Amino acid sequence: MDKHRRKTLKALSAALTLPGIAWSKSGLGSPQTIVTGANLHTMDPLYRGATAFAVRGDRILAVGSDSEVLNLKGIGTKVIDAREKTITPGFIDSHSHPTMANEAVSANVNVRSISKVQQLLAKQADKTPPGHWVLGHMYDDTKFEEGRALNRQDIDDVVRSHPVMVRHRGGHTAVVNSKAFEALGVNGNTPDPEGGRFFREKGQLTGKVAEHAMDQFRGVGQWPVIDRQTMRDNVHLTSNRMAAAGLTSTTDAAGQTQSWQAYTDALSAGIMNFRLSFMPRAASDIYQTMKTANMRSGFGNNMLRVGAVKFVADGSASERTMRMSTPFEGTDDYGIATMSQEEIYSAVDEAVSNGFRIGIHANGDVTIDRVLKAYERALTNWQGPNPRFRIEHCSLVNEDLIKRIKSTGTIPTPFYTYAHYHGNKWLDYGKPRMEWMFAHRSFLDAGIPVAPASDYTPGPYEPLMAIQSMVTRKDSKGRVWGPSQRITAEEALKICTVNGAYASFEEHEKGSLTPGKLADFVMLDEDPLNTDPDGIKDITVLGTWLGGKQTHRA
Repeated sequence: MDKHRRKTLKALSAALTLPGIAWSKSGLGSPQTIVTGANLHTMDPLYRGATAFAVRGDRILAVGSDSEVLNLKGIGTKVIDAREKTITPGFIDSHSHPTMANEAVSANVNVRSISKVQQLLAKQADKTPPGHWVLGHMYDDTKFEEGRALNRQDIDDVVRSHPVMVRHRGGHTAVVNSKAFEALGVNGNTPDPEGGRFFREKGQLTGKVAEHAMDQFRGVGQWPVIDRQTMRDNVHLTSNRMAAAGLTSTTDAAGQTQSWQAYTDALSAGIMNFRLSFMPRAASDIYQTMKTANMRSGFGNNMLRVGAVKFVADGSASERTMRMSTPFEGTDDYGIATMSQEEIYSAVDEAVSNGFRIGIHANGDVTIDRVLKAYERALTNWQGPNPRFRIEHCSLVNEDLIKRIKSTGTIPTPFYTYAHYHGNKWLDYGKPRMEWMFAHRSFLDAGIPVAPASDYTPGPYEPLMAIQSMVTRKDSKGRVWGPSQRITAEEALKICTVNGAYASFEEHEKGSLTPGKLADFVMLDEDPLNTDPDGIKDITVLGTWLGGKQTHRA
């Protein structure tokens, strides 16, 4: 018996013995799909050099050579000829916010001029009832042709009768108008709230608000209401867009009751085209409900599963509010902490006592240190398997922090598209500090299974952009940020597949094209491991399959 035949039989045997697969040895049946001739990156070292695989139900049935896999073909089997095409496992995003941008009630201001933002806000105000909030989202302060950020006066010039909030795509800051400050009762003499800031220049409010200062507006005035049907449809739209980028699994890293309903509604209607790990936000009603109902981390199925509970302990990298041990370039600003050490200890203890894994948003080195102290404390005398606590973003590290992340088995989820997409923002950090930010190389060298994370909407979710960003560390202008943290394309692909599955305790279900695992895969028109690194993001996603069903066709 030759080597490939042994592999095929081994694959069939493995598939038959995996739990959850409703096939019997006597009634296995033929695969519904066989893919042949592919440049196949299975991400499983047992199947290097394979060119074909078979799909039965929602699972990979067998992997091997064209001739061996074609031997399994039945009368109704569809054969896909993938010659000159590259196939990888479906891409995974371990930190995202799929329902954050909702254009049903908010103006998308992801444009490149302040004047265009003004036009969009004026248009949104025209269809908003008098006195109600006008919202904008996807604002990016470093990408305007005017060379400056949006301010309060810019909004006042076009909208005076409504309170306005324009949210930064990062989610931690916003710009509001004078009417909004008036509604809240804030003026130039109002002190900053704990864990927040009203930004000022020469004693005057600029309109920029951050962290807990932003939260204070939520209970003031009439806010838009998003109905359940709209939320469900938003999940459908977003999942289609993500499928077009090759994503088959993502994460809601700040889940709310309304978003949980949206995912379950879309799933019931058969219109949710990704798998989702739902991380309830600790401050939300859904977290309290899940605790009461004993819906702990791991509850659910391979389409919708409860993940870690999410806490937020400091500010943003892209909005330059994360809490660091040294100030931002040319300032005395060290960033903002939104949780104290004692609050972090309490949060971890409470989550562990309720059977939840934990993911704490910590960008700056000061905050990462605080989170690790809490994890180290919780893991003392820990019984059972490592819980894989997470540090969401984990942006600025050093050698000591990396050693502690490794020793605690913590999963870091640094931004994977940021080096490329947010180039101008890194000027505020400086090149030396960027050598320790989004430290994929350092994590891999330490043997840490660093997870893939877009943080969409703050960062683009496209995995091919992510691979390019991690490989080149170049922004759109060709500037290199932190070259010592570059990794290879193969390492980046593993992060976006294998490591993504590991981060959610689903490495036995997905992340590689292995017999018995879910048939989530992507077809590309070029090989990201064998192309100009500066062009990886431009590779076309020809098709995406979720559980053997095609969810995108170019």
